[in-house]
Amino acid sequence: MSIRIIGPDDPVPPEARGATVALGNFDGVHLGHAAVLRTAHAARPEAPLAVLTFEPHPRAFFRPDDPPFRLSLLTEKAAALGALNVAWLFTQRFDHAFSQQTAEDFVTRVLHDRIGASHLVCGADFAFGHRRGGDVAFLAARAERLGIGLSIAPAFTDLSGPISSTRIRRLLQDGYPERANALLGRPWTIRAVVAHGDKRGRTIGFPTANLALGAHLEPARGVYAVTVDLPDGSHHDGVANIGHRPTVNDTLESRLEVNIFDFDGDLYDQEIGVSLHSFLRAEQKFASFDALRVQIAADADAARALLTFS
Repeated sequence: MSIRIIGPDDPVPPEARGATVALGNFDGVHLGHAAVLRTAHAARPEAPLAVLTFEPHPRAFFRPDDPPFRLSLLTEKAAALGALNVAWLFTQRFDHAFSQQTAEDFVTRVLHDRIGASHLVCGADFAFGHRRGGDVAFLAARAERLGIGLSIAPAFTDLSGPISSTRIRRLLQDGYPERANALLGRPWTIRAVVAHGDKRGRTIGFPTANLALGAHLEPARGVYAVTVDLPDGSHHDGVANIGHRPTVNDTLESRLEVNIFDFDGDLYDQEIGVSLHSFLRAEQKFASFDALRVQIAADADAARALLTFS
């Protein structure tokens, strides 16, 4: 279904008021988040389903020098939530002023006065407000006083424990996209705008679309079998490299370069989604561009085979 994003400065439409609102960062929108949303729908099946999340992620605000860690930026997060029947995505600006807001003011001013939530859903460890002064017990008491319902979603677990964004990040950094995708319930996707590169790929017969990782988590550096969603709605298989390109060695900034199979077109300045399916090999430096070309051809054949039978 389609989802509408309501920014922190946007008016809240009358039809969005009275929603059941799930609270949290929802980074990655994984199977644990899907379980929270099922709890939300079950609590008030007749109410619109909404999510309130924070932009930027609070961790990025409090620890700005940390390496990028996001599993999903806003566009991808909204698409994943919409696929889970969320009608409204409220984004709360997380800045210095908001970080100083008391837990009481968050419940009263944001959840009750601004959004008009009829019911709230969160995990048992949800904490909020200045210095995390509000917990679930606090939220329950204040929500009841304001006539707002509250449901606590149990942790969603598998044999390894609770499914979390942290687990998924570690799997991606260790080079296990298949395992990460199993916890996400869909392939992990980097969605970004195609930028101009040095066009060296064309000279060896493998033109690439170049994407900056930006605030996305950097997964294990190396070569992946991928699928690509293009702006026209078409889907293509491909092979991608994520890393510093040691053979070229012209930058310290990691980037994603994807060769899209069976595609010949101009994607510059357009947003595409690249989904990681299988890790083929670690990043390596080659003695020559001829050696690199031979390896890329082998990588492309391996990616085609994997994606054909996956």
